[in-house]
Amino acid sequence: MRLKEALSVMSMASPYAVSTERSEDKTNLHQQIKDYLHIQMPIEGAVSKCISSFGASDKKLLFLCGSSGDGKSELLTKAKGEYDNRIKFHLDATHSFDPKGSAIQTLDKVFEEFEHGSSPLVVGINAGMMGNYAEEGKSERIQNAIATYLENKTFESDDIHLINFEDYPKFLIHEDGYDSEFTKKLLHRVTQQEGNLIRQLFENEIKEYKSAQLTRYYANFQLLSLCSVQQVVIDLLFKARLVRDQFLTARALLDFVHELIFGKGYLFDNLFGGGENELLNKIEEFDPSNLRTKEIDRFILARDLGLPDAEFEEFNNTLFNKDISQLDHAVQYLRLFYLLKYEDYGNNYHKQFLADFSESLIDTYINIYQLHNNYSGESEQKTQLKAFYRNTLISAIRLYINRNAPGLGSKHYLFSECGGYQVAAPADLTADLATVQQNQHKRSAFFNARLKLKKHRFVLPININLLSLLININKGYRPNKHDKNSVILLDELASEIIQEAKSANELVIIGVGQKFQLIKEDDDISVEEV
Repeated sequence: MRLKEALSVMSMASPYAVSTERSEDKTNLHQQIKDYLHIQMPIEGAVSKCISSFGASDKKLLFLCGSSGDGKSELLTKAKGEYDNRIKFHLDATHSFDPKGSAIQTLDKVFEEFEHGSSPLVVGINAGMMGNYAEEGKSERIQNAIATYLENKTFESDDIHLINFEDYPKFLIHEDGYDSEFTKKLLHRVTQQEGNLIRQLFENEIKEYKSAQLTRYYANFQLLSLCSVQQVVIDLLFKARLVRDQFLTARALLDFVHELIFGKGYLFDNLFGGGENELLNKIEEFDPSNLRTKEIDRFILARDLGLPDAEFEEFNNTLFNKDISQLDHAVQYLRLFYLLKYEDYGNNYHKQFLADFSESLIDTYINIYQLHNNYSGESEQKTQLKAFYRNTLISAIRLYINRNAPGLGSKHYLFSECGGYQVAAPADLTADLATVQQNQHKRSAFFNARLKLKKHRFVLPININLLSLLININKGYRPNKHDKNSVILLDELASEIIQEAKSANELVIIGVGQKFQLIKEDDDISVEEV
C-alpha cells in the first residue's frame, strides 16, 4: 500500500526517522513528507542566533544538549547545511570515528582539533554523555564547563555556550491553563485541510482502493482531524508528562501519531492499547475503561447483558457516518466516549460520562502551580496560597510525622518513641510566602513549595504525584511502598523539621493515659501533667 509505506517516515522504525549528513533528494516522497512535517521550535531560533554570531575565526564552542529523539540531529543537520563553510560540526557526541575507540576518545580528538584550530565548533550531546565527559574527558577546561553546567543548570562564558532542549519544554503552564504549542502545530500539520500532502495521499488512495483496513486508517485520520480530539490527545500527553515524568520528543511524537493512525485498531483503541511507542506505554494506564464509577459500571453491565437502550442505539447508528463499524465491547465505546468528550456528536449520549472523565487532580495541580509561579503578593493570591499551605501541605506533613500519635493535635510534632512513651515538640511551621516569588521556572513537572520554621527555610519540590499523596494523607491514607518516590521527599523534609523542633524549649511526653508538658525557662525545667 503506497499510503502506509510513504507515511512510514513518521515511524521510529523508518531509516528516515533521524537526519544524517547524506545528500537529501527533494524529489523523494519520504523526504517531501518529512520536510512537510517539520515544525520550527523556539530552540531553533536560539541556536541559529548563537551560531550566526560566530565569526569564521572565533574560537567559540556551542553545545546543543538534549535527550535522544528530541531533534538535535535534525536541527544541527539543517544548520550544518547553512554554516558548514565556516563552522565545524560534530552532530552526535555518542558516535565514535574509530571502531576501536570510544565516544569519549572521539570527543577528545574533536576538542583537541578545536583548541589547535581556528574555527568555531558546534556539538550535539545528550545529558548522559555530558556527565561521562565531565568525569573521563581530557580537556580540563571543557570538563569544568560541563560539570558547572550540570551542577547549576547554567554556565556563562564568552567562548563556551550551552543551549538545552530542557529549557524549551514542550508543555508550558501559564495564567490561562497550559498548552503544548509544538504538539498542537504538529497535529494540525498532519491533518489540516489545505495544502496537506498527507491528506492528498489518503484521498487518492481511498479513490483507488477499497478495503476494510484502509477504511479504518481513514476513519482514524478523520477522527484525529477533529480539534476536540487533538485536545484530548494533548491532555493525555500532558498527563503522562506530569504523572509519569514522560518527556515529549519530536521523534517519539511522530511515531506516536503514526501508531494512532496505522495501529491495529481504531484510534481510540490504539490510544489506550500500549505498544512499543514510549508515549503509548505511558498513556495505556489512563485507559478510561479502567475507571470504576457508578455510571461506567452500569454502562458496562448493560452492554454485557444486551439490555435495550434507545439513546445508545441512536448514538451507535451515527458512528457509520465516521466510517466506524459496529464495535464489539463496552470498553471500546468508553474509549470512544472519552475521545469525543469535547465534541458534540449525534445525540451526545457520550456526554453523560463527562463527570466520570474529569481530571480534578490535574486542574488542582495547575491552579497551585500557577499560584506559585505567578505569585506577586496580591491579596487573593495570598489567601489561596495560605489555604493550600495550611489545609493541604502543612496539615499532611504533620499527619505524616504524627501518624503513630494521632492525638498530638496541630501544634506538636512527634520525634521519639521509647518504652511506650512518645516525645514531641512544638513547631510553628508556616508558608514562606516572601520567597515564593523566587519561583520563576518554565518546567511544568513540579513547583517549589517554600516553608519556614523559626529562621530555617525549606524548599519542597512538589510534582503531581506528591500533591496527590498530600491530598490523600489528609483524607486518612497511609503511604505504602507504591508511594516510595514521594515518601522519600516527605521523609527528608520531616527529618529537617524534627531536628529543628528538638531545639524548642517545650516538650510533650505521652504515655498510656498520661500526658506531661516540660518547659525550660533559663536553667529550670518545669514538669506539668496535662
